[in-house]
Amino acid sequence: MDPLPNPAPLASKLRNTLVRYHSIADGEWRAAKKTKDATVWRKPSEEFSGYLYKAQGVVEDVTNRIVDHIRPGPYRLDWDSLMTSMDILETFEENCCVMRYTTAGQLWNIIAPREFVDFSYTTSYEDGLLTCGISLDYGEVRPNFVRGFNHPCGWFCVPLKDSPGHSLLTGYIQTELRGMLPQSAVDTAMSSTLANFYSDLKKALKT
Repeated sequence: MDPLPNPAPLASKLRNTLVRYHSIADGEWRAAKKTKDATVWRKPSEEFSGYLYKAQGVVEDVTNRIVDHIRPGPYRLDWDSLMTSMDILETFEENCCVMRYTTAGQLWNIIAPREFVDFSYTTSYEDGLLTCGISLDYGEVRPNFVRGFNHPCGWFCVPLKDSPGHSLLTGYIQTELRGMLPQSAVDTAMSSTLANFYSDLKKALKT
């Protein structure tokens, strides 16, 4: 088990990585799924043998409220159907923490429940916000869970210039679920999970 990292350099490196992903040319992505709420693309990850996913959709609300629903905090468990528990293990400053969370089984439990320990950081980006995270090798794995690993992930949320009450939400996700899993099952689950994330988030913001 590693000790907790120094948050400042990790936060800076994480932000730079996400900004780099955000500048990847459109031609490098391949469409994976499209719904009325979001479009999902993917490309091979530079971090591991799976994919880096990009999801994008317009969400009707202001940037701060959307990001408050996504980042670690009381809102997320209320609406994210995939997340079954969340504990903040360490808070470094208001926008920086380490959290442990668990996810439900997926695809008729072909993918068993997972546990993650993530460093999370929220910062300003252009006229909006970026909330991002990366997994840490920290804490004992609880029984009945496989410990997954999130390579650099994040959500950019910026107001639409011609419609300030709407925001463009763009996510970059590359999750290594680990355990004995067929990659095709993981890929199917990831695209659907990201599309559902948008529809669930939109419902939560309307309540």
